[in-house]
Amino acid sequence: MPRLGFVGTLRWAWRQLTSMRVALLLLLLLAVAAVPGSLFPQRPSNPATVTQFLKNNPAMGPWLDRFQFFDVYASVWFSSIYLLLFISLIGCVVPRILAHVKALRQPPPKTPRRLSRLPQYGTLVVPAAVEADVADVARRAGAVLKRRGYRVRLQDLDGERPSAAAERGYLRETGNLLFHTALIGVLVSVAVGGLFGYRGQRTLVEGDSFVNTLIGYDAFTPGANFTASNLDPFSVRLDKFNVTFDRQSRKYGQPIDFTANLTTRETPTSAPKRQDLKVNAPITLGNSGIFLVGNGYAPVVTVRDGEGKVAWSGPVVSTPTDGMFTSTFVLKVPDAKPEQLSFVGFFLPTAVAGEDKVAFSADPDPLLPQLNLNSYKGDLGLDNGVPASVFALDTSKLTQLNGRTKPAGGIVLDRSRPTQQLPDGLGSITFDGVKRFIAIDVRHDPGSIGALVFSSAALLGLIGSLFVPRRRAWVRAGRAADGRVMVEYGLLARGEDHRLEGARNALGRALDDELVADRSVNGNNEVGGNAGADRGTGL
Repeated sequence: MPRLGFVGTLRWAWRQLTSMRVALLLLLLLAVAAVPGSLFPQRPSNPATVTQFLKNNPAMGPWLDRFQFFDVYASVWFSSIYLLLFISLIGCVVPRILAHVKALRQPPPKTPRRLSRLPQYGTLVVPAAVEADVADVARRAGAVLKRRGYRVRLQDLDGERPSAAAERGYLRETGNLLFHTALIGVLVSVAVGGLFGYRGQRTLVEGDSFVNTLIGYDAFTPGANFTASNLDPFSVRLDKFNVTFDRQSRKYGQPIDFTANLTTRETPTSAPKRQDLKVNAPITLGNSGIFLVGNGYAPVVTVRDGEGKVAWSGPVVSTPTDGMFTSTFVLKVPDAKPEQLSFVGFFLPTAVAGEDKVAFSADPDPLLPQLNLNSYKGDLGLDNGVPASVFALDTSKLTQLNGRTKPAGGIVLDRSRPTQQLPDGLGSITFDGVKRFIAIDVRHDPGSIGALVFSSAALLGLIGSLFVPRRRAWVRAGRAADGRVMVEYGLLARGEDHRLEGARNALGRALDDELVADRSVNGNNEVGGNAGADRGTGL
């Protein structure tokens, strides 16, 4: 074998990269490479979880971090696969587009000598009583083919056996190329969204406002090229959150409707607008979409420390755990004196005591709201710089004050007993009422419109490539021994086409209607639609 050389090796590598086989392999590899992004916490979206994972896995964690498993979508290996797929698709599609454009300009192929060897073949004899010229018959046959969507090329009109060559189904290759071109567009749109878009989450309690600034988010995931100037200057205030529960059918207590009544401003100087936010019915402010992704209760409490000062006052977002909105409650009070205080327990919208004397929620509506808490004192570790979740409390280094096993008992607060003193004169906690909260997701994706357009184009192209048949047809006219005009026609499909026989029969009927003007003149005209159907499979 001759040596390829450096240039030959590059040419061979380029041809391998731009082959459809490699493009499909890279597409599959990209899907596999995205799996770790859903298995491991990602640093851009949740750095606290990544820090905790590294702490809990001191052996495996650093190695995963070294190979960028905590930032998969910005990693070198994921970006390399993405770029290679992008290059492969372009290198594969562009030459095919040029070849397809060239094929569109070329006339249909010449008529084969023996049409009877085609997979689908038929004959038709024009009655002697019908005056016909072979050239005119070929022209009229070409007109029939044009009406059936074929591109037609007339041949040998001055000869003894003129014919019409036709071809159709170029939309099949057009659809195939549209699909792959649109796939490139989808990749570009996703890349634009990943570079310049952002996504953030915020919890809003009734009466709270949110201004679209970086400091206003509870969690924020920026794009690789995101800047603060990409933020739309809107603001949102949650006026009221209404929940409708089923009270009539068998699904008693199931939520039927969630509606958040908002007051919004698209810019600081624009007039306020009342808008309703619902599940699967987001609102748009500027170029950002706001989605309702969660809701629950926020008990309002006041904590006084051992010096009698208010160390905390306001709503505390609790996390629902079941359909009755039984919610976990965590409150950290680092400003309490002389000891930092914390509380953990659960909130019951409608508290009912069971047979075992353990309270549970019997209804999702706040009919008999109740807080069941344990209290702790000690350093909460908020000053060491390590991020910690506000919805979790590490009690391993704290001293428990209240609890069922403690002499002071647990803390049970409701409307009849809203306040309880803490042991050792460390203060008190008061249950002031209940508010609702919502969790919103703010998304800005500049590539979403492009992704929608290109994905729709890809679907159209796929439909065309699957359902548009690619066929060739030929019709030849000639004189028989008795002087009558004999027409023979044949069809050939590019690939498998189970409807080719039906197309042959339809073409035969169309030619018969066009060329045999008066059937009553000669009832012995022949339409050999099935003749030669079993002869040969090629030219």
